[in-house]
Amino acid sequence: MSARPVVTRFAPSPTGFLHIGGARTALFNWLFARHHGGKYLVRIEDTDRARSTQPAIDAIIDGLDWLGISGDEPPVFQFDRAGRHAEVAEQLLAKGQAYRCFLTPEELATRRAAAQAERRPFRLTSEWRDRDAPAEARPFVVRIKAPTEGETVIDDLVQGRVTVANAELDDMVLLRSDGSPTYMLAVVVDDYDMQVSHVIRGDDHLNNAFRQLTIVRAMRWEEPSYAHIPLIHGPDGAKLSKRHGALGVDAYRDEMGILPEALVNYLLRLGWGHGDDEIFAREQAIEWFDLDHVGKSPSRMDWKKLENLNGHYIREADDARLAKLIEHKLGISDKGLDLLIRAMPEIKARAHDLNALADGARFLFEQRPLTLDPAAAALLTPDSRVLLATTKAAFAALRAWTLEAIEAAVRQVAEETGQKLGKIAQPLRAALTGRTTSPGIFDVLLHLGQGESIARIDDQLEPTE
Repeated sequence: MSARPVVTRFAPSPTGFLHIGGARTALFNWLFARHHGGKYLVRIEDTDRARSTQPAIDAIIDGLDWLGISGDEPPVFQFDRAGRHAEVAEQLLAKGQAYRCFLTPEELATRRAAAQAERRPFRLTSEWRDRDAPAEARPFVVRIKAPTEGETVIDDLVQGRVTVANAELDDMVLLRSDGSPTYMLAVVVDDYDMQVSHVIRGDDHLNNAFRQLTIVRAMRWEEPSYAHIPLIHGPDGAKLSKRHGALGVDAYRDEMGILPEALVNYLLRLGWGHGDDEIFAREQAIEWFDLDHVGKSPSRMDWKKLENLNGHYIREADDARLAKLIEHKLGISDKGLDLLIRAMPEIKARAHDLNALADGARFLFEQRPLTLDPAAAALLTPDSRVLLATTKAAFAALRAWTLEAIEAAVRQVAEETGQKLGKIAQPLRAALTGRTTSPGIFDVLLHLGQGESIARIDDQLEPTE
C-alpha cells in the first residue's frame, strides 16, 4: 500500500440511471476509502454533451444518497474543467510529449479501411509525429506521443500483474480539432487534480489504464494504484443486460421494493467475500473490506438470494420506518398509519419486499364488504358459516379485546363444537382478510378491533342469519 493518503472516486457518465454495476463500483470505492481512513469523491463525467442529461445526473446522485454512499465532497463536474484539461495538453506539447496531427478525416478513413481489409488492428502511425506544422493553416488534433518500444506493466490490485507491449498503444487524441479535450485526457487530469490514489473501476476499463498511463508518465505525475473489478453477469453467465431484469438502482427501490441496506449487503457479496459470512452490518463491512478478497471472475446476479436477504432486513427494520415506506401504496391516513405500525411486527414476518409487505397489510384497510379471492370464498361453506356465527357471538360477549381473550374465545368455540382450531381459523381468516394467508389469526383480530372484526364476519354470513 502506498504511503500517500487514500483518495478514491466514483466517476459515472450521466447518460441514464445509476446502473447496478456502477453502484457496486461506488460501494467498493466508498468502503476502501472508509477502511483506510481516506476520502471518497464523486465525479460526474459529463463531457458527452449530446447524451448527458440533468435527469440522469439527478438519478445518479439520488441513487447514491439512497444507498448511503454519497461523496465526501460535492460532486465534481468534468465538463466544467475543460479549460484545465486543454492546459495540460498544451503543457505536453511544450514538453515534446504531444504533437499536432494534421491528418484529414479522409486520410484516417482510408487507413482504417486498409487495416480492416487486411484484417489487422488499426493503430495509427502519423507522419506528423516528428514533422513541423505545414505553412498553411489547417485543422489539427493534438495527440500524445505514446512509447513505441518496450512494455507497460500494471500491478493491478485485483487482476495481478498485467503487461502490454507498447507497440500496441496508439497516439491517442488529447484535443479534438475544435480544441475540446477527449475523455481519456480529462480522466487523467481530473484524477491527478483530485489527488486520487486508487482507481477502482470495472475491468472493462483495464485497456484504458495503459493508454492513460502514457499521459501520467509524460507529465511525470505520481501514478495511481489500479484495481479493475470483474463485471456483473446475469444468471446465465452473459453480461448483465435488460433481458436479465432490472439494471438501475431506482428499479430495485421503486419497483422491486428492496431496502438500501439489503442491496448494499448483496452488492458487497457480489464479488467480495469474508469467509462464510453473508450478512454484514455497515460497520463490519468497513472494518473487513479490502481489495485482497475481490474475485477475478465475474459475479452472477441471483435475485432469489437478494430477495431472501431483503426479507432479513425487513424483519430487522424499524416498524415505523417500514410503515412510512409503504403508506403511499395503501393510501392511508395518519390514523391508518398508527394501525399499520402496531400491526407491522406480524405483517413483516413473512414479507421479502416492500410490495409484499404492503400487500400483506392491505386487509387492514379494505372497505366492507370485502371481495374474497376464489380460494377464500371456497372456504365459506354452509357448515363453516355456522361456525362463524357461533364465533361472532363469542366475540360479541367479550368485555376485553385482548390477544388472550380472543384466543380463549376461539378455543372455547372449538371445544364446544368439537372442531379442531384450524377448522375455525380458516373460514375466520377468509371472512376477515378475504384471503387464505395472513398474519396469525389472533393478531388479525386484535388489530382489526372488536367492532370491525364482528362486522366483517357478519358480512359473510347468510342473509337469514
